[in-house]
Amino acid sequence: MTAYASARQHAPDTDGHGNHPGARGQTTQLADIRKTRPLRVLSEADWQHWISKGYVIVRQAVPQEKIDPVVDMLWQFQEMDPADDATWYRPQLREHQMKELNNTGMVEVYNHQSMWDTRQHPRVYDAFVDIWDREDLWVAIDRANLNPPNRGARASGQVNGFIHFDVDVSQRPLPISVQGVLSLKKQDGDVGGFQCVPGIFADIADWSGRQPEGANPFKPDVTGHQIVNTEMEAGDLLIFNSLLAHGVRPNRSEQRVRMAQYISMFPADFDNEALRQERIHTWAAQTHPLGDPFPGDPRAFEKTHFDVAQLNPLGRKLLGLDRW
Repeated sequence: MTAYASARQHAPDTDGHGNHPGARGQTTQLADIRKTRPLRVLSEADWQHWISKGYVIVRQAVPQEKIDPVVDMLWQFQEMDPADDATWYRPQLREHQMKELNNTGMVEVYNHQSMWDTRQHPRVYDAFVDIWDREDLWVAIDRANLNPPNRGARASGQVNGFIHFDVDVSQRPLPISVQGVLSLKKQDGDVGGFQCVPGIFADIADWSGRQPEGANPFKPDVTGHQIVNTEMEAGDLLIFNSLLAHGVRPNRSEQRVRMAQYISMFPADFDNEALRQERIHTWAAQTHPLGDPFPGDPRAFEKTHFDVAQLNPLGRKLLGLDRW
């Protein structure tokens, strides 16, 4: 029995039906990949930061003209007025199974054209080609975030935000998975945003083996470790290894809103017909993916207000409609 056995029942769904699918059959950890393809987007310094710190920021990954439509859509979807902060604090539509995500601004939208336009943007794809050292990728169908200043219900008492893992770091072999955050507005010390603990990542195998019996593998004790806060401009894409302990800082600004879209990619699994059809259904039916991490939208706002997103040739491959 491992030190984490008692906590496994609380694991988020990460077996390919969750929002952090990994590489089925791959045995080489991402930090141990020996590059066979030239870097397309990352610099050599970026690559070294990625394998040693567990994250990298791709500056200006998406142009502003593709960012603005996502921003406008999120305000519409949330039925909020960006010019009237009295509209910013409507109750969330459903509770999250992962309680730390309650009142953190998660937006249950997955399939809008603007979100697909950022997913199928070549520079975003090329960045993930660098990370995985392969071209045959699928994109995770994930949501977005609109988090106003932490007042009212959003003043959750998490003074410094939260730190967690989205994969079970007690598993052996360790999970192999990537996550990503596209910034839609400036994220800094006031508005909050991504924070992480690179020191634990650098020692993850030994660190997880030292945890006491009954410790929760998804909520690490970060005592004695430095928490690194990141800053991003609109259009910057942060990619991080799922073995990196991470979280979100509270929005302590007066009138600014943190906005982001979650984008990640993973090796395509075209022969997994059940998963492929599930992904296609999520896009075509304008619904949410299966699994506890996705509470979905009880209004079915996407289906009643938006058209089905049109995919370019790259997007069709990233979804699974066409083979690589």
